Amino acid sequence: FQDQAMMKTMSGGNCTLNVPAKNSYRMVVLGASRVGKSSIVSRFLNGRFEDQYTPTIEDFHRKVYNIRGDMYQLDILDTSGNHPFPAMRRLSILTGDVFILVFSLDNRESFDEVKRLQKQILEVKSCLKNKTKESADLPMVICGNKNDHSEIYRKVRSDEGENLVSSDENCAYFEVSAKKNTNVDEMFYVLFSMAKLPHEMSPALHRKISIQYGDTFQQKSFRMRRVKDMDAYGMISPFARRPSVNSDLKYIKSKVLREGQSREREKCTIQ
Repeated sequence: FQDQAMMKTMSGGNCTLNVPAKNSYRMVVLGASRVGKSSIVSRFLNGRFEDQYTPTIEDFHRKVYNIRGDMYQLDILDTSGNHPFPAMRRLSILTGDVFILVFSLDNRESFDEVKRLQKQILEVKSCLKNKTKESADLPMVICGNKNDHSEIYRKVRSDEGENLVSSDENCAYFEVSAKKNTNVDEMFYVLFSMAKLPHEMSPALHRKISIQYGDTFQQKSFRMRRVKDMDAYGMISPFARRPSVNSDLKYIKSKVLREGQSREREKCTIQ
């Protein structure tokens, strides 16, 4: 996060992976409770769906990629639907690079929550953007989950979801089913394309490998013997821990100060 620390390091087992800071990103998943946020994350990470519901306080995951010899890191923040700490949610938004806002097609209140979240993200990131003079876009997907349910249970029309993204070319709308794995891969493909990230980050477009290959994973000549033609690999870090609040605050502060802003100038509040 500091200027002198140009590499982000991931340690797992007996391997250490160095990823250039410019290739490190954070994906933040937001939405009301019980809409399927964690199920979508699970589909992304391991292709599985868990029927049993477990409330999420906040889950953090990390996936690293070797794509044509270049290393990338994607941190995934799966947030609580209850938002017990508004300041933490605001900090998560400030540090996010790409966003997935999830609602349930059979729950009108969860759609209203997504509309509030979309507005909050735009306001918070606009504040930061003004401070840092950044011109970066804000890739976001609004995701209507549970489209496997019968139409009689639908409470949100497709055109209502599409209207939320109609005026923003960096925002897309998808109706998915984490349970049936419908449109999930397509959603991530579009999200990464909008973020100008390698499309091989999408779940179906890279070879999943184990942490046991970590020692050789970052070598530009890394190849799996059985799939010599594939040049994209992804590996989940089983030991990743969420950066501390202090680290996130320092990261935001450094972004502002790096652009020549004085310490005395007004800053984007996180409370």
